[in-house]
Amino acid sequence: MKYVKHIATSAMLTATLSATAFAGELVINSDQADPAPKAAWAEIIKLFEAENPDITIKYNLYDKEAYKTTIRNWLVTSPPDVVYWYAGNRMKTFVDRGLIEDVSDIWQEQGMMQDFKSAAPAMTVNGKQYGVPYTYYQWGVYYRKDIFAQYGITEPKTFDELKAAAATLKKNEVAPFAIGTKYLWTAAGWFDYLNLRTNGLDFHIQLMDGKVPYTDERVKKTFENWKELVEPGYYLENHASYSWQEAQPFLYNGQAAMYLIGNFIAPNFPEEVKDKMGFFQFPVIDPAVPMAEDAPMDTVHIPSKAKNKVDARKFLKFVAKPEIQKLINDTMLQIPTNSKAPTVDNEFLNIGVKMLADAAGTAQFYDRDTTPAMAKEGMKGFQEFMVKPERLDAILKRLEKVRQREFK
Repeated sequence: MKYVKHIATSAMLTATLSATAFAGELVINSDQADPAPKAAWAEIIKLFEAENPDITIKYNLYDKEAYKTTIRNWLVTSPPDVVYWYAGNRMKTFVDRGLIEDVSDIWQEQGMMQDFKSAAPAMTVNGKQYGVPYTYYQWGVYYRKDIFAQYGITEPKTFDELKAAAATLKKNEVAPFAIGTKYLWTAAGWFDYLNLRTNGLDFHIQLMDGKVPYTDERVKKTFENWKELVEPGYYLENHASYSWQEAQPFLYNGQAAMYLIGNFIAPNFPEEVKDKMGFFQFPVIDPAVPMAEDAPMDTVHIPSKAKNKVDARKFLKFVAKPEIQKLINDTMLQIPTNSKAPTVDNEFLNIGVKMLADAAGTAQFYDRDTTPAMAKEGMKGFQEFMVKPERLDAILKRLEKVRQREFK
């Protein structure tokens, strides 16, 4: 049995993916390259091979940002047998192009409609299921409890309290918010939460579906709220030059106090600051707006042009098992999508599970809820706004042109 893994640049992708699969070989392409998911999936692959000794896994591990770009090319040309991806509109885009296999048979055989009841809508297009989800996770604000205590700050429950906390930190030369926007999606987290708290989930989804102009006054109100954090300089300086990982040390060494991010950050906390980290729900902006949350879901799929669909189906069924979902999520400190899989006892997850259970509803995330072209331009606009807030009107006019082109 072989277990092959490597981190590839986009330049290496083509050569690897053009290799011809043979019977009994299962080619899997994964973007789970961060330390915790990398370790989790290494264990899963070994367990699957042990259970299926007639199947040889070729597991190709890629840098996440390169993977997002390249998957669009090789799904059309010479895809592997299994791909890692995302639920919601990110999946639907490939389904609409006929690039992802219908696996409704797996859902029916395994009784997944019941066990994955909350995940099913994000995996379904026109009544059919197109993959297996393996994890989801809460977003919120991770913060340094010791720094808050030092300056007499309590967990903010309202937007005014969040701004007051930021002002205190800024005055004491601590960056209120760590963020790295070199890869644009982190800025989208801020847009999502500010829009969800300003206008609510229904409006947010209408905007994602192209039914609301970006020049709408309600969208402008979201940015006006955002401006109250941008203009005073509450974000980490030079954030456009950092990835989300490169922004983390500022939080750990005390140069920054808060980070709006998903719970995938939790396994990265260094031992010396782990006990100093806290978490709170993104605060209320308008008390009349129900509290919805971002809860992105990660998935595995079979490309329509895969060569070994029989073994690929075995792998998807394996990933759906409660004990496998528990193993994955225990390592990654995230939440299993199979309701029969218990969530590991962890302070951040305990808060997250309750928060999502009590939520008025959930969104997947900006670049998973809208079309790829709209997401790309939208996130470029968000980053530009965070650097040059005075350009807001021009940014929104540009985004509106993209919306009109995308949602004819």
